[in-house]
Amino acid sequence: MSLFRFANPEYLYFLLAIPVILVLWVVNNYRKKKAIARYGESHLVRQLIPEMSNIRPVIKLILQLLAVAMISLMLARPQFGSKIEEIKRQGVEVIIALDVSNSMLAEDIQPSRLERAKQALSRLIETLENDRIGLIVFAGDAYVQLPITTDYVSAKMFLSTINPSLVPKQGTAIGAAIRLGMRSFSPGSDKSRAMIIITDGENHEDDPVEAAREASEAGIVIHTIGIGSPEGVPIMLNINGRREYLKDHEGNTVISKLNENILKEIAITSNGKYVRATATNLGIEQIFSEIRKMKKQELEGKIYTEYNDQFQFFAGASLLFLIIDFLIMDRKNRKLSDLKLFKLKI
Repeated sequence: MSLFRFANPEYLYFLLAIPVILVLWVVNNYRKKKAIARYGESHLVRQLIPEMSNIRPVIKLILQLLAVAMISLMLARPQFGSKIEEIKRQGVEVIIALDVSNSMLAEDIQPSRLERAKQALSRLIETLENDRIGLIVFAGDAYVQLPITTDYVSAKMFLSTINPSLVPKQGTAIGAAIRLGMRSFSPGSDKSRAMIIITDGENHEDDPVEAAREASEAGIVIHTIGIGSPEGVPIMLNINGRREYLKDHEGNTVISKLNENILKEIAITSNGKYVRATATNLGIEQIFSEIRKMKKQELEGKIYTEYNDQFQFFAGASLLFLIIDFLIMDRKNRKLSDLKLFKLKI
């Protein structure tokens, strides 16, 4: 369920023109000052051209940038939901548990294990239609990042914010993630429910196999994706803007290795499938092909079916900024200056 959305979000790319315009203005302003300096010292030249203003071009630039921003937002058509309807769909419930421990920052799969997993999940979410999806993040603890929902726009938004700082306690509590996932499904034992655990499986602190057994008894199928290399690689961290390898308490570089055995055991215990991720294929499509074979159940939900456009405000604001920009001249107006309507000279 999404209250706010952009009907045409592709027009938001026009906002990228703002830094380009700003850079061009700075370069042009530098060249202009350099050209004036050729005629003599700046304070003497300014006496020859008293109408020249330093602040007016800045004000006009700000107004122009604001106008570009407002036009971009207007074209993107911001909308607010105005009508909620109950919907029923045939699908399954899937909870994705994503490891966000520091070991997922290893770069044996580019750009990193975590970023590669997020990219693959984002593409998967774009293909979903009727299934309900939830997100769990875990390291030393497990937390619900997104309750189970059919709002795929929100799912992608929450997915994009996932990073290791969400779970300050380090470790890999796979068992805690499984048990949290069990509690996060919709009530009822007659629904088709599946979990996908994406992790390197390293340094698991609890008993994930026992948790998988409990999930299986509750009718939940758990699939696992192992991401990383069994040989292991150092973990690269960004510390105060510098890239450094993670070290242990003794100063030794930490090597992160994929632990496939525990992930295979979890999948087998819960009648799921284990897939090892590669640089080109995370394996999420293979897992979902298995999930789509599950019996579809009727899933109820609420969504906004009607939206009201709110572009009028942005259209009015952009027009106002352009009119003010048009009325402000680049140079001072001697006649208006003589009126002394304002003490502040611009």
